[in-house]
Amino acid sequence: MTRNPDSSSTARTALDDRKDRFATLTFERDVAAPLSVLWQAWTAPAARAVWAAPTPSVTVEFLEAATRVGGREVSLCKVKGQPDIRCEVGWLELQPALRSVNYEVISSKGVTQSAALVTADFSGADERSRLAVTVQLSSLAENMEAGYRQGFGAGLDNLAGAAERTMVLERVIQAPRTLVWGAWMNPETLPQWWGPDGFSCRTQRIDLRAGGEWVFDMIAPDGTVFPNHHRYGEVRAEESIGYTLLWGENGPKHADAWASFEDHDGATKVTLGMIFSTAAEFQEAKGFGAVELGLQTLGKLERFVKSR
Repeated sequence: MTRNPDSSSTARTALDDRKDRFATLTFERDVAAPLSVLWQAWTAPAARAVWAAPTPSVTVEFLEAATRVGGREVSLCKVKGQPDIRCEVGWLELQPALRSVNYEVISSKGVTQSAALVTADFSGADERSRLAVTVQLSSLAENMEAGYRQGFGAGLDNLAGAAERTMVLERVIQAPRTLVWGAWMNPETLPQWWGPDGFSCRTQRIDLRAGGEWVFDMIAPDGTVFPNHHRYGEVRAEESIGYTLLWGENGPKHADAWASFEDHDGATKVTLGMIFSTAAEFQEAKGFGAVELGLQTLGKLERFVKSR
């Protein structure tokens, strides 16, 4: 998470006064979402891309994203008329729904501006959760405390809003990860199982790779046709897929989505997440049974894999 590049940068000093170099910042947010959902919103690369920009004037471009211990995330924070700010995040500890620890290094025009250790602690139950973030900051090129306070504060507000319109579905499939991944990322097999019970898919175009797309109709048991368009972002083999859901070919976006695949005692844990574009769309989806229908889809995936 980068500092806010819109904040004043007039306080450029040599930081001779050592007390200005170090700061410990704390942030807390209560979120109207289950703990498992908040964790996914915090860690899933596709979700982080949704809420990372602190203000609408800032664009965040992700160059690399791997949320695992030893993995890193590299992004460019862009504001028109200003130099790009590079943010490198390295994941040091990930205890699901409990704690994450990462380092963060900020640089611009080849000059390192700051380094920080970020610890996030999670708690909660049922439909509410809590996030407490501690940032141990070392400013190097200038005093970065004010920018960090603004950037982290705005980013966490965005995170809370995104988590409250996020749906997360999980299923442990009794098959090796390579088989589950192969069933998902194969243009011949994906249309055979995708969708809730009784639904079928009619494909127009399918290209399952980063930068690819799937244009198709989902057909309900009563014959109702639902046009769909999936646009694929980052694809990490046998680890994760990030994609955008559109209402029909090149239609309006209704969700940013991801699927992740983890080994689980010889089986595969599949997590499917969706951040709906608006709170109203999220509530509408919950109302028509999207959770149950999504779990049916993952159930069809398991049955398909076992049948193969």
